[in-house]
Order: sequence, then structure tokens, then C-alpha cells
Amino acid sequence: MFIGKRDGQKPCTSRLILSLLIMVSCLPCFAPRAQASDERQQLLATVHVHSTASTGELTVEALAERAEQLGLDAMILTDNFSLRYEYGLWPLPGLLKRQIRFPSVLEYGIERYLDEIAAAQSRHPKLIILPGVEVAPHYYWTGSIVERSLTMHNAQRNLLVLGLTKPEDYRSLPASGNAASYTFDWRGVVNGAPMLLVVPAVWLWRPLRRSTDRRSLRRTIACILIALAVALVVNAWPLSQPAFSSYDDRLGYRPYQALIDDVRAKGGLVFWSMPEARDFHEHAAWPLGTVTVKTEPHPEALLQTTGYTGFGGLYQDGRTSIKPGELWDRLLQLSTSEQRQIPVLIGEVAFHGLNDPGKDLHRLVTALWVKERTVAGVLEALQSGHSYAAGDGDHHVQLRLDEFRVVCQGGTKSASVGDRLDPGEARDLMVRLSVTAADRGRHLAKVRVIRSGQVVAQSAGETPFRFDWADTTVPTDKQTTYRVEITGSGELLSNPIFVGPIHELKAEG
Repeated sequence: MFIGKRDGQKPCTSRLILSLLIMVSCLPCFAPRAQASDERQQLLATVHVHSTASTGELTVEALAERAEQLGLDAMILTDNFSLRYEYGLWPLPGLLKRQIRFPSVLEYGIERYLDEIAAAQSRHPKLIILPGVEVAPHYYWTGSIVERSLTMHNAQRNLLVLGLTKPEDYRSLPASGNAASYTFDWRGVVNGAPMLLVVPAVWLWRPLRRSTDRRSLRRTIACILIALAVALVVNAWPLSQPAFSSYDDRLGYRPYQALIDDVRAKGGLVFWSMPEARDFHEHAAWPLGTVTVKTEPHPEALLQTTGYTGFGGLYQDGRTSIKPGELWDRLLQLSTSEQRQIPVLIGEVAFHGLNDPGKDLHRLVTALWVKERTVAGVLEALQSGHSYAAGDGDHHVQLRLDEFRVVCQGGTKSASVGDRLDPGEARDLMVRLSVTAADRGRHLAKVRVIRSGQVVAQSAGETPFRFDWADTTVPTDKQTTYRVEITGSGELLSNPIFVGPIHELKAEG
């Protein structure tokens, strides 16, 4: 290749050198394509944040300002979608009822909520703000007032819904308390039937030529029929009905699967929120007496439902499902054998305000490796599992996973978190990871490499910490998952790297 060659002349030496430099700079273009994570950048996101649109103490604008001050790249809002609860007395539960409402997106206004987020986004272009909602699809009652055992179940069995952009997508979410999602069916016809009592009432009311006493009796009966019709219709109002009754305790996970299916059909993401958290309160609710409100830990939800994107695996509460060989590892194996969607782990800060002891937006983050610094890029990284969760805990030290990958064939092939690697016949698998602290200081880091549910390697050191481990015993004829757990100063949990024959990986995806 020659540059600037004149007729009958050879290129000068300087131009030859320039040509060589250009050729060398182009060599990476012809090199083998790097793994997906090499094309990504790491962003820090705070997930599960409440504003004044529901139960939070700070406005969306104030939250955005604080997130920027703390150096966060993305903020994922999940305000409570509906906090409307009611209990009715038999035989007229719709008429003789007590209803309680708390601040929620439905009370605030869906359009108003989305408009405020869009306005805050325009004022804070460096911060990615994702709208979302926290939904409890169903609650139900057991016990009785007479026995003072009235109990409301599962008011905090929540799912986080992300990625919906249109108000109508939120408005039709199937959830208790959301009348806009109710449907009119045969039950509505039955409930509206009392209106037919107006017909005989009108007939009885019509004038008579006979005695006044008989006319008075007929009109009294007509008034009774009209009052009864009005009472029965008011009791049944609205005539449309929720898909799942709050007085039915036999529904299991059907309401939750219905919400998951609805959100997926709209192109959104769904995460089980803090599935091992427990909620228990007793409230004086005159005239209902003392009412117990409780939600038991429900990790089995991850098995009983399908199609959800992932779950909260790191939050400020006790957790067992993320331990080696427990529920999450079993689910990762089922994802291949039963064609289930891979459950992605996220961290949940569950932030309501600065008065909540030990919580702030940056103290528990989900780090995302994104293809692009946009809302779409954040959603893609969340869905694909190119992420890890990190919390600083009591030590106020937050760890960073600068590198975690599996390499083979002398380093020519590799995969990182959320990626897939087909080693072929290679037996030289090497796990490489690098850990630092957010403050760049020296802090204890205890590393455990978990392969398909088994702890296969562990080490400890001070940050910055690097660990390379050769895996010479892994079978190459079936899919294997590698994930890492780091404790010591803080806590860090990564999503898995998948290693195995490419035909199995394609089947799973």
C-alpha cells in the first residue's frame, strides 16, 4: 500500500512509516471478534426505589438529584401500583365493607407519574431513569371477625414490573384493587339481575281505581323492591369482576402467573421482589377488630411460576435460595432440562427515604454491563443477566467485580457474566476474576467460585484482588454454570457464565 506516490517516484521513508502505522492500527479489525462483554460498559444502577407517587419520602426530582450526587448511572423506580384493600361482611360484602387506601400510582395518576419521570429525565440526561411499579397481584382473607382471627394474606407478595412505557399498559395490569383490569362476564350479569326488580316495582306503583288502602300497600311493596334492587346493585358494583376473588384462598400462584403473562405480552420485564422477606403486622381496624396482615417467605414462587425475568437475590434480609446448591442453582439447571427461562439475579435496595435506617440509594446496587447507555441498554442487560449485585452491609465497603470470565484454548475463547462459551474439546478451562473496592482501598475479600451448585474453588485476600483458577475436572459434554460469591467486607453475587456444547445453549435460549 502506498500513499501519495508521485509519477515515476518511490514513496518517501516517512510515508512508508505512516503506511505501516495505519496498517498496524487496523489489525484489531481483522482479529477474531471479542466476547460480548468486551463491547459493554459497566453502569451502577439502584433498583427498587419509591417516590412520593406512592410510599416514598422524596420526589422523583429529589431522587434523581441524590442519585447523581452519589455517582449512580441508573435509577429504577418501582412505586407501589395499587394499595387498595377492602373487606366486606356477608351477605352484602360490597355494601357492608371497610376500604383502606394508601398512596399508590393508581391514586397518584398513571399519566402524572410517567410525565414526572420523563420531566426528571430531561433535566438529568446523565442519569438513566426507568419507570416501573411494584405490584401485589392478589391478597385474600381468612378467619372471621367473630373469632377475632381475621387475617389478610400476601399483601407484600410483590413483583417488580419494568419496561412498560404506555399508560394503557399499566392501566390494564391484572391486580387486586385495579378496577380498570376487571372484566364483565356471567357474574356481572348475575350481579346486575336485581335491576329487573324495578319492572314489578313500576307495575305496582301504577295508579289504581280501587281503594286507597290497597294502592298504599302496593306502593309500599314497590318502594321495598326498588330499595332492594338498589342495595343489591350497589353491593355488586362495579358489575365487572376481578379475575381472582380476595375471598378465595385456593388460588395459589394463578394470579401471579396471570400478571407475569400479561407483562411479557406487553414486552415488559418481571422480577420477583425479595421472595424470602417476611411481613407481619397487627392493626386495630374498627369495626373489624384487630386484623392481622402477613406475608410469609415465598421462595417456592420461583418454582411455581414461569416466564418471569428474575428475582431479588440480594437485599437487606436473610436469604437461603442463593446459597450454593440451593434453589437458584437448581433453577439454573432446570433452565436447560425443562426449557425454562434463566432466572436473573438483581439487587434490591427497597428505598423509601433517608429516614429508613441503614439505607441509601448507593448502598446496594445492581451493576450492569450494557451495550449502550440508554434505557433500552439497561433493560437488555437486566434481561440477559449481564450483571451482578453488590451491597456494602455493616462495613460500608462495596466491592466491584472488574472481571469475571471463563477462558479456554489458551485464552483465545472466553465468556463473561451473562455470556455463553462452547469450549469444544478443550480441557484447559480457566476461571479469572478481579475484585476491587469502590473506594479503591484495601479490604478483605473472600471469594467462592460455584460451579453448577458446588463450591469448587475459594480464596481470600485484600482488594485489589486477582484470582485465577484452572478447572481441570469440568465435564465438557454438558452445560455447566459458573458464578461467584464474594464476602468479607461487603457482599457480591454475580449472575452465571454458561459453559457447554453450543446446541444445548441454543436450546436453552
